[in-house]
Amino acid sequence: MASVKIVLVKHKQKKDGTFPIAIRIIKNRKPSYIFTGEYILQKHWNEDEKSVRKSHPNSTRLNNLIQKKLSEAHATVLEAETSNNNLSTKQIKKKVKRSGSSISFFKLGAERVKNKYLAGTFSVAHSELSILYNIEEFINLSTSKSREVITKEIQQRRKERISKNRKNGRDTLGAATYFSKIKKLPFEEIDTAFINKYKSFCASYLNHKTRTITNQLIFIRTLYNLAIKENIISNKNYPFADDKEKIRITSGNKIGLTKEEITKIEHLKLESNTSIWHTKNVFLFSYYFAGVRISDVMELKWSDFVDGRLYYEMNKNEKPVSLKIPEQASKILNLYKKDKSSITDYIFPFLKKADSNNKEDIFRKTRNATDLFNKHLKRIAQQCDIEKNLSNHISRHSFGNIAGDKIGPQMLQKLYRHSNLKTTIGYQANFIHKEADDALEQVLNS
Repeated sequence: MASVKIVLVKHKQKKDGTFPIAIRIIKNRKPSYIFTGEYILQKHWNEDEKSVRKSHPNSTRLNNLIQKKLSEAHATVLEAETSNNNLSTKQIKKKVKRSGSSISFFKLGAERVKNKYLAGTFSVAHSELSILYNIEEFINLSTSKSREVITKEIQQRRKERISKNRKNGRDTLGAATYFSKIKKLPFEEIDTAFINKYKSFCASYLNHKTRTITNQLIFIRTLYNLAIKENIISNKNYPFADDKEKIRITSGNKIGLTKEEITKIEHLKLESNTSIWHTKNVFLFSYYFAGVRISDVMELKWSDFVDGRLYYEMNKNEKPVSLKIPEQASKILNLYKKDKSSITDYIFPFLKKADSNNKEDIFRKTRNATDLFNKHLKRIAQQCDIEKNLSNHISRHSFGNIAGDKIGPQMLQKLYRHSNLKTTIGYQANFIHKEADDALEQVLNS
């Protein structure tokens, strides 16, 4: 059990001779201090009673403050240790500091964005930062303007942010600092009514589809759960409990290419070593390995291929993968061997100028390349007379479509690198149509 006391911290004396009043938490002989922000001279401190002497002009106010903070700290420590007895003094300190504090939704969101960025999960940091901007637009919504005017203003602000990022580089940490200073929107204001209004705002003013809105609700729920965990807010008004706001993740139709369409792309003649030629190779390479994500394909190095097998770790879930190199993929590898100078070289050219020791530089160049791919893939679709929307992720859908029900779900789970078999079954259900087609045919033509 941790001990909690109010103390005068005598090793933190200021130049004016005053000492800070702090809450001291000790567990397993390890002390941690939470400073109250109040300083007094040692002569005004009653060491026996752990209180401010009446000789201090503000003794009543200070003693009331001390007792309030001490009471909050005791309650928080008791609750924390009841649920988890293995908490360190640092963890307990964090919970006590959070308890009863007026930390806004934006401040906690900014902390999460910063942590994701520093951990190297740049895509999550950037997407969640965009959500914070959307919520800021919502709480600042002016009812005195028409929807058309407001929409144009929001779009203009977004264009200006994008332009600034392109010109000066994306300053994620700077944006996080900006949001950390916003005191608006305490968690108490996030109730069912707030969420319903926000959903309407996203649909009406931001033109967001259902899945995009759902992703934002998941972010709000994640932060609310974190706020409860850190004693910022009570769970009694939790807006996602019971039937208040159920988040349902829907999935649109996943449409993949047919074997014939893949063959058309394979036979498409393009000028060697052009961007569109590299795009075709990367797309097919992804397909040949059961739809490896395009971003993962770009990061492949020659060292990832050993004894005729591909060994790599997925960026999304860090799962290790080992697959035999198909003959079709081997032919693509042979096209790039002439540019190989060492086994640490990237196979495809899009990251060759990236700083391999800088995760953000790799992420930025990968994102730029995927944007380029999507443009080239649309040109490839036109040249192959493919009317489907050809994009980066469709290589994975194409493998699923061609696999159909020919391969068992357990093997597909391994090929897709899914952690859960249910995920594989749900994903593959998009491409298995035979039974439903036969049933329809039987009813209509029997």
